[in-house]
Amino acid sequence: MGGDLLWHDTVWLSAQEDHARTGRGKRFDFAPMFAALAPLVREADLAICHEEVPFAAPGQPFQSYPVFAAPPAIAPWIADTGFDACVTASNHTVDQGWDGLVRTADLLEDNGVRHVGTSRSPAERRRPVVMTTDQGVRIGIVAGTYGLNGFPLPEGRPWSVSMGDADNLLRQAARARRAGADVVVVHLHGGNEYDHLPNADQVALVEQLTASPDVDLVLGEHAHVVQPITKVNGTWVVYGMGNMVAQQEVERPRTYEGITVRFTFTEQPDGGFEVSRAAYVPTYWNHWSPGRPIRIQRVVSALAAGRGDLARLREARREIREAVRGLGRTPGLLER
Repeated sequence: MGGDLLWHDTVWLSAQEDHARTGRGKRFDFAPMFAALAPLVREADLAICHEEVPFAAPGQPFQSYPVFAAPPAIAPWIADTGFDACVTASNHTVDQGWDGLVRTADLLEDNGVRHVGTSRSPAERRRPVVMTTDQGVRIGIVAGTYGLNGFPLPEGRPWSVSMGDADNLLRQAARARRAGADVVVVHLHGGNEYDHLPNADQVALVEQLTASPDVDLVLGEHAHVVQPITKVNGTWVVYGMGNMVAQQEVERPRTYEGITVRFTFTEQPDGGFEVSRAAYVPTYWNHWSPGRPIRIQRVVSALAAGRGDLARLREARREIREAVRGLGRTPGLLER
């Protein structure tokens, strides 16, 4: 799983520029932007993204910060890239109201991508998302957000967005386990923006979640910068993966850095599953300008190949390492 897919207008402009060059896609070609990451996504047994913002309605102008409406062409690109599921619970979930929430879920599902964290009906809310890998391992995914940027939940639909309180998340995790999940992953959208350390609420919530036998891995987003990877109660926790792509203020250069994390679970003699390998892939991308489209780079491989802005890539590697180790070095964690 990687960081936030945060579709600022300059991200679309970059994809439009690539479309004009390649002719691929409908108005937008996101493939060149993500070319370095796509193989990593496709080789995973289960790949999850975080579609942080809703999609626009047909004929609706696209909108950027602070109230988003992203190009619907993103949904088939998500599928083509190899993502199996997307978390849709975030502070931007209801930027386009109930209709936007439903439209986003519909577009993802219509393209063969499961959505997690939002519900189109009470029955969908009660039904856990449990996906089966090619190896037959059943993985449950649970998600919740700290809030909705001051917007209310859709009227009469309190079940439509999964909130990030411990009781709700643990209830969903237990439901996924009862539905047969061998591994349960909990995704949290919360924390202080641009802060590389988790806040007290994050720490307290993670403590509660990892104390449960129903939670096997915790992954976090929202800060738009990388936060620590550690273990709590023996369970791996990624407090924040930063962005996967975004175009925030250039005065915040660390929002142009992120990590994609990979966890390998291995079956134990008692039939349970434990993490046998944990790794993160540092990423960096440029700010768009005409004639200079966005390209996401895998920092370690780009440095090894001597490709790109080497000084900036070295800086990104150093900054990401510092953030990942912000709560101390965790034995067994690999950088790729």
